[in-house]
Amino acid sequence: MAKRFTGWHMTGILFAFFGTVIAVNVTMAAFAAGTFGGVVVQNSYVASQEFNGWLAEAEASEALGWETVTTWRPDGRLVLDVRGAPDPVTASATARHPVGRMPDQDMTFTRIGEGQYLSVEALPEGRWILRLQLDDGTNTWRREERL
Repeated sequence: MAKRFTGWHMTGILFAFFGTVIAVNVTMAAFAAGTFGGVVVQNSYVASQEFNGWLAEAEASEALGWETVTTWRPDGRLVLDVRGAPDPVTASATARHPVGRMPDQDMTFTRIGEGQYLSVEALPEGRWILRLQLDDGTNTWRREERL
């Protein structure tokens, strides 16, 4: 004789199913909260109001036709090879860790040759987002690259 399926069986199945779903969601939320390192923008409303201005600045930078090639030296310092820009320019950067595990690091560069600049500060190995800025006194060029 077959056993009957009762309400207690269905209750057990529902608790097992939703318990598994809740456990997975809590685990994923804990991982997500533990790996996000910070704020993307301080105030999203203000950022939305400035967005069109940021686009115009990006287009103006692109129109200059300046380019950089960034290389990492064994001592941790960066070399910028600037192309298409007048020489000399003032070069600076901010290095951000993509997941916010390390603090942002401001970087300054000194001219070491025609169109070449060497960072004063060393950058620890790892993945970084480098926000470069070149300024020739009249124009400002910005770019973001991943190292």
